[in-house]
Amino acid sequence: MSATICKQKQNLVERLGVLLENKEQLAPVAARILSYIILTGKVGTTFEDLVTHLCASKSTISTHLNHLQNLKKILYFTKPGDRKKYFTINQDNIIQSIDNMMESWLDQKDLHLEIKAYKVNANSVAKDEASKFDLDFHDNYIKFLNEATKSISELRTKIIENNNKI
Repeated sequence: MSATICKQKQNLVERLGVLLENKEQLAPVAARILSYIILTGKVGTTFEDLVTHLCASKSTISTHLNHLQNLKKILYFTKPGDRKKYFTINQDNIIQSIDNMMESWLDQKDLHLEIKAYKVNANSVAKDEASKFDLDFHDNYIKFLNEATKSISELRTKIIENNNKI
């Protein structure tokens, strides 16, 4: 791997690690391990690679690898004649994250539909225009949620189709 690609990967591991710390509520080293595994791809990465590239102790890497496996965020495979474990991202975990995101969006949509219905009713009995609710926000947000849900659903389908090819 060229020095430029290695430097780019190192920078992305750090940036993605910070994002994952916050989004996934992971410890900093666990987030960097997950980032490194994501950026290594399906060829997998070994324990030794992680110790070397993340400049962390063997015990720290081991603890966080076990934690990530317990969370089902990563999996490992072995190669014939090779005693090493190769860690990769768990594609099922990605599907679960997508499902959780879509469920949240659908819950938000239902709530906004109820709020909009209330505001429509309130507007029908309002005495003057100044006291009427503006419904544009709800219309636009519901439209956004519909489009976002459709788009992420299509991504989910493609991920599942690609997993079935493997």
